[in-house]
Amino acid sequence: MTAQQLARKSLQTRLALAYAAAVYAAGVLVLVLVLVPLVSVGSTTPEGRPSSGVTTGSGGGISLAQALTGSAVALVVLIPVALALGWFVAGRFLHPLRAITATARNISAGDLHRRLDLGEPADELTELGHTLDGLFARLQASFDAQRHFVANASHELRTPLAGLRTLLEVALADPGADTATLRAACREAIALGEHQERLVRALLALATSERGVTRWDTLDLAQVAEGVLASRRDRAAERGIVLAEHLAPAVTAGDPKLIESLVTNLIDNAIRHNHAGGQVEITTGTSGAQAALSVVNSGPVVPGDQIQRLFQPFQKLAPDRHGRGDGYGLGLAIVNAVTEAHHATLTTSARPEGGLSVAVQFAPTTRK
Repeated sequence: MTAQQLARKSLQTRLALAYAAAVYAAGVLVLVLVLVPLVSVGSTTPEGRPSSGVTTGSGGGISLAQALTGSAVALVVLIPVALALGWFVAGRFLHPLRAITATARNISAGDLHRRLDLGEPADELTELGHTLDGLFARLQASFDAQRHFVANASHELRTPLAGLRTLLEVALADPGADTATLRAACREAIALGEHQERLVRALLALATSERGVTRWDTLDLAQVAEGVLASRRDRAAERGIVLAEHLAPAVTAGDPKLIESLVTNLIDNAIRHNHAGGQVEITTGTSGAQAALSVVNSGPVVPGDQIQRLFQPFQKLAPDRHGRGDGYGLGLAIVNAVTEAHHATLTTSARPEGGLSVAVQFAPTTRK
């Protein structure tokens, strides 16, 4: 049997052949160890008796021919015995594995709520079962999160489309619509289109962040934050929010676009979820060998048990689905995805007086 043919055999067949070979080798070894002393004893010539090379049947010994014949018969009989014993032992060992495979097949077919739930005895197969149960639990959580994400994304995308269609139908159905009315409808349609464009851009940023880092460049967090702040000052001034910056050099390595997206979403989130006359404090620097960025903002009080939820897609402290442009619940999710992609450390805490304090620590400038 060639190696390719052996590889095609089932695991039980291969184990049975291995066990049979081991049993057969042990039998051969026992026969050799027993046969050699018997032949040596049988070939011994007593004093005063001529040597004949082998003992006769009346001498009480075992002749060489008898020993060889008996050994050959024993070895032939041992072949099916070894194979049967090997098949039985292999089947016993593989029975729990077959049960695991059958249950895992049913679970993978769509019933992710089922578990193997292997009990005693605690052995390697039980450990494998616990590992698979953990894997199925993570898969179920991932699929549930994906379905939740798709449902929310569909709702967010459908809302401006429905509003746009209603707006155009009303404008077309008005027989007395003049130029001013049509212009107003066009402006509202453009606003709804911009709302949808921002949502698509945010979804694309989230997908890009979750894909991981494709390039590692050396950059300074202070320069990135300075560039983002320059484009956000007017928006903050319109709401009476003070931007306080403390930008010390903080050199790290990563994807420049992803890190810029992280800084942008942190600052935008701090400005958006703030109150008039509030403050946003942006700090960069080094902590040990790590580059650090922190954004602290005033605003409404955030319950401590709601912080982790806010870093999931489409999660808001006060959910709103009317498209008023106050965010989509994706900003902190993008921050979380970029942080994980760069193997950075994200620390968030709710301020007792209101608002959030978010800090991100990046690894040193060593490339991954």
